Amino acid sequence: MFESGSTGFMLVCTSLVMLMTPALAFFYGGLASKRNILGIMVQSFVSLGWSTVLWFIVGYSFCFSGTMAEGTDFMGIIGNFQKAFLNGVTVDSMFAGNGAIPEYVFIAFQMMFAIITPALITGAFVNRVSFKAYFIFLTAWQFLVYYPFCHMVWGGGILAEWGVLDFAGGIVVHATAGFAALASVFFIGARVDKNSTPNSIPLVAIGTGLLWFGWYGFNAGSELKVDGVTANAFLNTDVAASFALFTWMIIEWIRNRQPKFVGILTGSIAGLATITPCAGFVPLWSAPIIGICAGGFCYLAVELKTKRQWDDALDVWGVHGIGGLVGTVLLGVFAYNGVNSAVEINGLAMGGGFSFFFKEVVAVVIASAYAFCFTYVILWLINKITPVRISEKEELQGIDIAIHGEKAYDEGCL
Repeated sequence: MFESGSTGFMLVCTSLVMLMTPALAFFYGGLASKRNILGIMVQSFVSLGWSTVLWFIVGYSFCFSGTMAEGTDFMGIIGNFQKAFLNGVTVDSMFAGNGAIPEYVFIAFQMMFAIITPALITGAFVNRVSFKAYFIFLTAWQFLVYYPFCHMVWGGGILAEWGVLDFAGGIVVHATAGFAALASVFFIGARVDKNSTPNSIPLVAIGTGLLWFGWYGFNAGSELKVDGVTANAFLNTDVAASFALFTWMIIEWIRNRQPKFVGILTGSIAGLATITPCAGFVPLWSAPIIGICAGGFCYLAVELKTKRQWDDALDVWGVHGIGGLVGTVLLGVFAYNGVNSAVEINGLAMGGGFSFFFKEVVAVVIASAYAFCFTYVILWLINKITPVRISEKEELQGIDIAIHGEKAYDEGCL
């Protein structure tokens, strides 16, 4: 029998996570140059539609059909075709993971993660990639990167069997997307005009606010029912984001003599990304520490990127890649079974020894390296089919006009 409270809560959380993809479009759209607002926003909305189609056809089945323990998946790496086209799932099907919600709700909730993860990558190569190449990349990346790691960590695959934990996506979402973004920067190269400035900081603020709002569903909803862990994850999310925001602000204020609004907004996103793998597994007192580490390490990563002249236009690697990595490592430090019984071995700081910490570090390093390498290979192969990068003429003209034939603002009416 379904729990009506948990089912209703999960429907709300699913809607919140869905809202994060348009929010990401606002966030990236505001940071992009005026000539490329629509170009970056359309990539998020295309992911919203096309990733749903792929999820319905085979994505859910590849992620959540078969397990390594039962020998019914492919070597613990990816699932099978058992639930392709949602075969066998009915309105009465119970989600076997907790017996509290319909499987339809679980399918929808997990689908939202599959939608936003590749959309995160797009901020790294804003105004440089053709739409055709992006569409092929979106499809290939789901199959070769997202689906395998979703299954390995959350679907009963090899990392789950090994004892790796990831509450809401530090490995599956942020580390893979962030290091995929770095690989795309290396393959595609720098922008012709690297001095392009945000066209609308208020739009960035709107996107940030909606992302923060949606992140409550992202993290608290990952408990998949309503209980004390849900409340802990919710509060950990807000506390870590807030401490990260002020950590970033203080560092930037000291270094640059000015507290930048974009920096404040970016710091909050870094905190949200970093707490994601930990949210439901760590005690509340650790959330400020995680937030401070998020603000500090992600800020340093962005500074390193700038120094090395890696043209990650919207700091996807520095915020999401490093945030996911740091958060997963800190999960190995602060995980505590007094907070969540799913934690079988406590983290280092909670007297659990080195084994769980080691597993978390190895898992996130493997995920990051895999995502980086396979993303580079995917782009190399796509480039053999169709040019990944647009021409210099199109780049200077702007993707909005050159590729989509539209403009974000009718300047004649301003």
